[in-house]
Amino acid sequence: MGRGLVRGLGVLLLLAGVGLLGWVGWQYVGTGITSNRTMDQLEQDLRDRWQAPPAPAEKPETGTAITLLRIPKFGPDWEKPVVEGVGKDELSRGIGHYPQTALPGEPGNFAIAGHRVTHGSPFRKLLELTKGDQVIVETADAVYTYELDGSPKDLTVKPADTWVLDPVPGKPGASPTKPMLTLTTCQDLFHSPDRSVAFAHLVKTERKS
Repeated sequence: MGRGLVRGLGVLLLLAGVGLLGWVGWQYVGTGITSNRTMDQLEQDLRDRWQAPPAPAEKPETGTAITLLRIPKFGPDWEKPVVEGVGKDELSRGIGHYPQTALPGEPGNFAIAGHRVTHGSPFRKLLELTKGDQVIVETADAVYTYELDGSPKDLTVKPADTWVLDPVPGKPGASPTKPMLTLTTCQDLFHSPDRSVAFAHLVKTERKS
């Protein structure tokens, strides 16, 4: 009886271990495969939409791709879609735009967030960026080039520190006069509520013909 119980517990622990390994494998590999496929499709869908006759300007729907993001330091082929919203579903589809913040090129703070691990890890190398590195945002009618004011590894905030999303970060109530960009991601490669943050200012605007 005692041996049977021990053997049964051993089997249960083994199954639990296998299940845990499977879950970890899915989080770090499986979600990356599915998210990268989704991001590739969103990029193509967005470019197709840009080729269609322009539609009346409306507030972007949650989960909809709104811009394309390029970071030259990550390589010439690095390009990711930015979708509206920063919920779990949205961040599994690409980089997310905080809905309460400005859109690219507008006076104010265009703030975005992305995963460093799982779901395609679009911001996996974000902390490698340094002051002066460029971030390029393409919309239907323009390409905006921003330049980092500092490295995201130099600024870590708590979840309650929402001042980084303000129209003028660090100046409560101030009215923005210039476009800026804020990048946010997990401070640690493993689960952490802390966020690494970098600010950037607009240096060039190229209108599409």
